Amino acid sequence: MALANVEFFSNSLCRCVTFKAVIPTDADGRDNLNFNRPMKTLVLLHGYCGMCSDWIWNSQIMDIANRYNICVLLPSGENSFYLDGKATGRKYATFVGEELLSFARKTFGLSDRREDTFVGGFSMGGFGAIHLALQFNRTFSRLFAFSSALLVHGIKDMKPGSDNGVANYEYYELMFGELDKLEESDNNPEVLVQKLVQRGEAIPKMYMACGTEDHLIHSNRRLSEFFKEQGVQVVFKESAGQHNYVFWNEYLEPAVKWLLTEK
Repeated sequence: MALANVEFFSNSLCRCVTFKAVIPTDADGRDNLNFNRPMKTLVLLHGYCGMCSDWIWNSQIMDIANRYNICVLLPSGENSFYLDGKATGRKYATFVGEELLSFARKTFGLSDRREDTFVGGFSMGGFGAIHLALQFNRTFSRLFAFSSALLVHGIKDMKPGSDNGVANYEYYELMFGELDKLEESDNNPEVLVQKLVQRGEAIPKMYMACGTEDHLIHSNRRLSEFFKEQGVQVVFKESAGQHNYVFWNEYLEPAVKWLLTEK
C-alpha cells in the first residue's frame, strides 16, 4: 500500500493545494478477489474544522482501502461545505468534483467510469458527499454520508450578527450564499434532486447513517425520507451513537462494502 502526499496548483482555488491518496499496491492482493477487477476510486471528505488526514488518523480507511482495492482520495475542504462560492478561489465543489478527480485519474491511472467512482464523508463531509454526487451525477454513481450536517432549514432564518453556537451568520452567508434564498437555491440538495428527477437524469445511490443521540438525527431522517419520496435509492441506517468516530467507524466498512455491490 502507498500513502501519497500530493501538491499541485488548483485553478478552481487559485493556489497550490495538498491532498492525500491511499493506493493499494500490495502483492498479497493476488489472493484477494477484489484485485481481479479494476481499482475503484473513493473521494473521502472530512468534517467542519477538519483536514485531509483526519480519516487516516481516526479510522481504518487505509486497511479497508487495501483489502477492497480502492484508491481513496482525501482532499482538504477547509470549512467550505464543499460548495462553489462566488469569490475568486472558492470553487470547492468544482475542485473536488472535477479538478481533483481529473488530476488523480491522469496521475495514478484511475478509472474514469462513473460506476467506479464514489464519494463519502461525515458531518460537513456528509453534506458535501450528498451535494457533490447530485451536482456531478454523471461522475459519481454512489455515495455514503454519515451524520450529515444538513443545515439548510436550520440556518435559513438567521440574521446578520446572529450566531448559532457553531458559526455566525456571516460565515454561513459566505458558504451558502443569501440565507433567505437558500431553500430555493442549488446549494440545497433537495433542489438538486428535484431538478434531476424533472430532467430524467441518473441519480446516485445513497447510503446514509446517523446516531440516535446525534443532534443531526432529525434532519438526516427528514432528508432520507424526502429522497425516497423523489424515487432515489437510499439505504438509511440509525443506531445508538453520537457525533464521533466511534459511530462513523462502526459504519465505514459496511458502507464501503455497499459501494461495491452490483445491485
